Amino acid sequence: MEGILHALSDPVRVAIYAEMAGSKCAQTCSTFLQIRDRNIPKSTLSQHFRALREAGLIRSERHGVEMHNTTRCKEIEQRFPGLLPAIMGAYKAQLMERQRVAKRRTAAAKTRVG
Repeated sequence: MEGILHALSDPVRVAIYAEMAGSKCAQTCSTFLQIRDRNIPKSTLSQHFRALREAGLIRSERHGVEMHNTTRCKEIEQRFPGLLPAIMGAYKAQLMERQRVAKRRTAAAKTRVG
């Protein structure tokens, strides 16, 4: 459990995992070169995927030169019922709050300029 919580405590890793969990198919690392308008270097992505793999959150399979990554949601749900839905729910709520704050700041800045 500690490994899972540690892996998902990083904002980039939780964003990667949330997108993977919502996908029906395997994802390659290059899918995540940009996360929330932020460019992520390939070397950094490799470290994030390694952390997710070591925590048991994802499974990686080599296909040629690419690694195809899938989540292990079902296995984790069996071992820790409700853990991932709680974490993903909190992540989504936090993301929505950040978006609301950003919109308010943009609107306030427009009001001051105008």
